[in-house]
Amino acid sequence: MTVDLLLGLQWGDEGKGKIVDVLTSKYDIIARFQGGPNAGHTLEFDGIKHVLRTIPSGIFHKNAINIIGNGVVIDPVVFQKELEGLEKFNMDIKSKLFISRKAHLILPTHRLLDAASEASKGKAKIGSTLKGIGPTYMDKTGRNGIRVGDIELEDFKLRYRALADKT
Repeated sequence: MTVDLLLGLQWGDEGKGKIVDVLTSKYDIIARFQGGPNAGHTLEFDGIKHVLRTIPSGIFHKNAINIIGNGVVIDPVVFQKELEGLEKFNMDIKSKLFISRKAHLILPTHRLLDAASEASKGKAKIGSTLKGIGPTYMDKTGRNGIRVGDIELEDFKLRYRALADKT
């Protein structure tokens, strides 16, 4: 089995999504394995502009399976908007897109923490996109974040509230 890997060496805005879209028209599987919903991948074909922030750009390939791996952090609001944007194309998303149960969710509190951290640094700020990605990864590495699979657990609301209330 041959595997091709496209790995960005900067902080984004390199055109990875466009390159994946061009090079993978005949690939069986296209996967994202890390990152979050920053600026997004902009694709244009048939005169229509598409911006994907979480969903792999292979979603437009008829026969490709698309995977969002456990290293990706997902903002449910952004993800829902992406899905709604794809509805008009009559894709069978459920058979084309698979999401790791171990992918972490970005909560509204993560965005607040991101903004507070950035503001507290003054002139030494890092230039965060304020999307909550960094704080979500902090929770992931601290083993106390909320994962996609946690949504199905009976105590999901308790887990969510505990993390959202964390100071």
